[in-house]
Amino acid sequence: MPYVTEGNDIREAIEQDPNIRLVMSKIREAFDKRGFTTIDFETRLKAQSANNALSDNARINRSSMIIQNSGADIYVEAEYVFTTSVSGNSVKVLMKACDVSTGGALASKDAFSGIFYTEDIGRLAGAAVEKVADDFLSVVQTKFDDIVSNGRSIIVDIKVDEASSHTLHQEFNGAELADMIEDWVADHAYKNNYHSQGSTELELIFDDIHIPLKDANGRNYTINQFDREIRQLFRSLGIQVAHTTKNNTLVITIK
Repeated sequence: MPYVTEGNDIREAIEQDPNIRLVMSKIREAFDKRGFTTIDFETRLKAQSANNALSDNARINRSSMIIQNSGADIYVEAEYVFTTSVSGNSVKVLMKACDVSTGGALASKDAFSGIFYTEDIGRLAGAAVEKVADDFLSVVQTKFDDIVSNGRSIIVDIKVDEASSHTLHQEFNGAELADMIEDWVADHAYKNNYHSQGSTELELIFDDIHIPLKDANGRNYTINQFDREIRQLFRSLGIQVAHTTKNNTLVITIK
């Protein structure tokens, strides 16, 4: 998928610059050539546009909607820079592979085509991608294999609202709330793999909790599922919370 700056619509970016399609095609060709199963982002984008009358906000976020509904494990975001000079022309392709579930970066690479007397951006982009494809995909595969073996890493920040009557040192059935949360995390972190930065009365931060790639039924396990499960702990204690997730970070606020 092409990179667009925040607040811009990805479909409009593709329509305004047809060379984006060429660059995306060259990247996909390199992946397919090496045995990776790919999903064509532009095809999904056209299907979404045909099926939905999207609001302005939804249009801006349509790339996120496609990613989450694509069935892919990894998405690759890319952009290109075309440079022309008296000695010839070149293309630099910047690629970043990310985990669909958390948005966490797996690998990034800058590819340079070299300088040639041609204005064929597709050809230059293809030359650039071919130079780094093996190394880039090797890193992606290694990182993904590690996720399969050890789980995905997420961040969980639990804080107490200023107006709340609760604290993390409050006791429930003889145990402090912070200790109960950490015991719950220890039981639910994948292979017991987690790390806490410690706690105060008002905040508890886990800077690394591993969650599994799949649930017990073989379905993708996401940060949103972890969010639903940990909120059951607070519900069992009669504590109301607010919650937000973004990429690989979950923020829970005790009300």
